[in-house]
Amino acid sequence: MKVYKLRFEQNINKPIEEVFSFFAKPENLELITPKKLDFKILTPIPIKMKEGQLIDYTIKLFKKEIRWRTLITEYEKPKKFVDQQLKGPYSMWHHTHTFNDYGNYVQMVDEISYSVPFGIIGQIVNFIFIKHDLLDIFEYRKKVIDKYFKEKK
Repeated sequence: MKVYKLRFEQNINKPIEEVFSFFAKPENLELITPKKLDFKILTPIPIKMKEGQLIDYTIKLFKKEIRWRTLITEYEKPKKFVDQQLKGPYSMWHHTHTFNDYGNYVQMVDEISYSVPFGIIGQIVNFIFIKHDLLDIFEYRKKVIDKYFKEKK
């Protein structure tokens, strides 16, 4: 199984407690996910983020609704949390969110390890579509997050 890795960094000029609090609310995923994915949380809100928390949601890929279930495998407020896919479109999905406090700003780091199903066909689809789509999704998130925290006083 081929494992792909992506890393994204973003600096946010707000206190770490405010930044971490935003990302520790799964319902904010709807705000930072491109509309074309039609992201919907199925788990009743509010969701208390903690190690062991299950989160169910749906996204649309190629106009088909896909159920996704993640497990929070690590939760260290306000420094880090990790979500892992238990069920969803990937063979494996491991997403580490790290928050580094530099006093006057927070550096947020997203590190994703993922695998796709279907062997060599999946690798080709990843090369042509999936990797670029993930890059677009995180670029969209960066823009929305920048705007959100700049407008928030």
